[in-house]
Amino acid sequence: MSLGTGTEAGGRQFGGGSIGDVFYPLYRWAFDEDGDFVASVERKLGEARMPHTVELYLSRALGIGLAVGLALWIVGTLLTFMVFELFVQGTPSILGLPISGQLLAIVQAVKVPALVLLGGIVFGAVGFAGGFGTFVGIPYYVAGERKREINVLLSDATSFMYALSVGGLNQLEILEAMAMADDTYGEVAKEFQNVILETRYFDTDYRTAIRNQAHQTPSTELGQFLTDMLSIVNSGGNMTKFLKDQKDKQMRTSKQEQETVLETLELFGEMYMTLSLFPLLLIIILVIMSMLGNAQTMLLYGTVYGLIPLIGGGFLVLVSTVVQDEVGDGYLDSENELSFDDADQGMFDLGLVERYAGGYQVFDRIKSREGNYETVQLLKRPHHFFRDHPLTVLLLTVPMTLVLLAFCVAAGFAPLSFEGLKGAPVRGTFFLIYVPLYVNLLPLAVFYEWNVKHRQAVVGKLSEHLRKLSSANDTGMTLLESIKVVAETSNGRLADEFDTIHAKVNYGTNLRDALIEFNNDYHIPRLARTVKLISKAQEASSQITAVLTTAAQVSENQDDIDRDRKARTRMQVVIIIMTFLTLLGVMAILKVKFLDVMAGLAGQASGGGGGGAGGGGGFGASVDIELLTLLFFHAVTFQAIISGLIAGYIRDVSILSGMKFLVILPTFSLLVFIFV
Repeated sequence: MSLGTGTEAGGRQFGGGSIGDVFYPLYRWAFDEDGDFVASVERKLGEARMPHTVELYLSRALGIGLAVGLALWIVGTLLTFMVFELFVQGTPSILGLPISGQLLAIVQAVKVPALVLLGGIVFGAVGFAGGFGTFVGIPYYVAGERKREINVLLSDATSFMYALSVGGLNQLEILEAMAMADDTYGEVAKEFQNVILETRYFDTDYRTAIRNQAHQTPSTELGQFLTDMLSIVNSGGNMTKFLKDQKDKQMRTSKQEQETVLETLELFGEMYMTLSLFPLLLIIILVIMSMLGNAQTMLLYGTVYGLIPLIGGGFLVLVSTVVQDEVGDGYLDSENELSFDDADQGMFDLGLVERYAGGYQVFDRIKSREGNYETVQLLKRPHHFFRDHPLTVLLLTVPMTLVLLAFCVAAGFAPLSFEGLKGAPVRGTFFLIYVPLYVNLLPLAVFYEWNVKHRQAVVGKLSEHLRKLSSANDTGMTLLESIKVVAETSNGRLADEFDTIHAKVNYGTNLRDALIEFNNDYHIPRLARTVKLISKAQEASSQITAVLTTAAQVSENQDDIDRDRKARTRMQVVIIIMTFLTLLGVMAILKVKFLDVMAGLAGQASGGGGGGAGGGGGFGASVDIELLTLLFFHAVTFQAIISGLIAGYIRDVSILSGMKFLVILPTFSLLVFIFV
């Protein structure tokens, strides 16, 4: 059975158990309780950690499917009936069968009602399949997301357990430490929480709990790891050696998976280069058709305003299914309890005083003074606030954009009508699209890139400094003394942070708390896993040379992966940019060598009075030069925006990373069309 609390828990999460109760008899009739489908859904409910019994979940899915199907059946019946009443004259001929006489009369009489009924049935079936399938697909989707996150974090989690084992913790302590590390290791830690909770509250020995979790986890890799761990536990083998072997294996696996992802991205880059040129070819064909007198204006609109964004958006979604973003938010909790409620880590969090305010008046005064101090600091250094929270700059730029647009419209710079936009395509598009783009995205790109550089400066020398810490600790120094030595003999932001940590501990702060405060200032997931490993190990002993060496190995492995990724994705970014520049060049040539020439010929013909194109029947007489100029400019503008988003996402797995491309690439389009 799946993890859950039965009917009541399922009912609470989805607004009551009445739907499941009502349709439970239908579930009994429709499904075999021992069948493969029911067993598969039950397994996915457990893997997704959804607290429902499979019987009530499928009963509720049947109820939702029938409700959606009934609604679409009514819509489909009415829609089909309206189509026949408004758009179909007489009785339609479908197959053209040789029927005559009375049989033909009967067929003609029942044909339309039958088609209306069939339309309703088709819509209803689609609605039922959509409603039932979507609801049943939820646990599959959640389990898949959990599997992805577990596989991403398993390498670091294995290194964490190995470091704890080297640090002297026994098997149970390692399991408990892993279970409490959900702020860093996310879904992997939750799998170990199941083991701990099962042993703590259900009187199960931890060997049986590990075996149960190995069968229930959505990740095959983690299941195999738990199975292998169980064999070591049962045989009394060397757990430290086992975890070391697993650490090395998972590191190799991470590099292999990264290689597979990069090869897939290379294939996607070639696909995008081909697909993005399709709208260009279609535009050329449609323009030639317009020259021949067969104008396809709606197809041109659809290509520029529909097909180009659709291809870019589809490719962005396709890439997002392959690349793996960083798991976790990078913050560490300062508590050691499984049920700890995460403290607010938001931009307006005032720190420790938040926990005590409201109980005593003195803490309320402290909170008020702290709020005033933070406000003054923000006003003194607003650029640092925007660096730490780049998206907040939009709170200033969006209202500013609205004011600028209102001024441009009032001054007549930005036309509101489509005809006005056709008359001045570059000027109108500049004020309606480029001004908002520059005002909003340029500051956002600057502060976001500053934020990235500021945070990455810490992890840039992380591997080197961890090696230095390990060497210093190996000489007999405590961890705190090692931190002081590294701070004094190194330079850079990380060395400054080590110096700050040493000063905090000298003034009475616990070393673990100082490390967590340092991590939360930068909240980088990779840094959080390293700090978590060190802070947990130093609780057992100050001599953690092996732990620091392991942390350095993990960091170096991540450095190798990052370098390989940047080198390989750089080529994909170049391909995307070159594809855009190709499109821009072709559009500029069409504008200069075709549209401008056609406009000159049209002017000569009208000046000559009557003949040629000006007479209405010549070659290219029906070409709307102003409209095509506008569509060409909008096509390259939209292509620039989409290419920028895709390039940034492939580069750093972040939409915000594409803001710099989103400012630079459209600028090329603007400059080219200003001068051509």
